[in-house]
Amino acid sequence: MEILKFWKQDNLKFGLVLGLFAPLLGMIGFYFWKFSAYSFIDFLKYLLVEKHLITGMVSFSLLANAIFFTLYINTHKDNTAKGIFVVTCVYAIAALILKFIY
Repeated sequence: MEILKFWKQDNLKFGLVLGLFAPLLGMIGFYFWKFSAYSFIDFLKYLLVEKHLITGMVSFSLLANAIFFTLYINTHKDNTAKGIFVVTCVYAIAALILKFIY
C-alpha cells in the first residue's frame, strides 16, 4: 500500500524527478522495439554513429513523459504534472538543438 501512496503524490519535486527518469523508460522501450537484436551497449554505440536516430529515440522517450503527464493531469495532481511538463520542455528543447546541430 505504501507504493501506491508514493505514486499518488502531488509534489513539484516528485514531478521533476519523474520527468527526468520516465524518458529512460522510453529509451529502453525504444531499444526493445527497434534494436533488441543488439546488446544495449551496441545500441548506444550505434546511436553515436547514426545521429539521426537520436531525435527519434528522444521523441519516443518523451512519449513516456506525455503518458505520465496525462495520468497526473487527469487525476488532478497538478503540481506533479507541472514538474513533468517543465522537464519535458527542457528535453524537447535539447532534442531540437540536437536536431539542428547534427
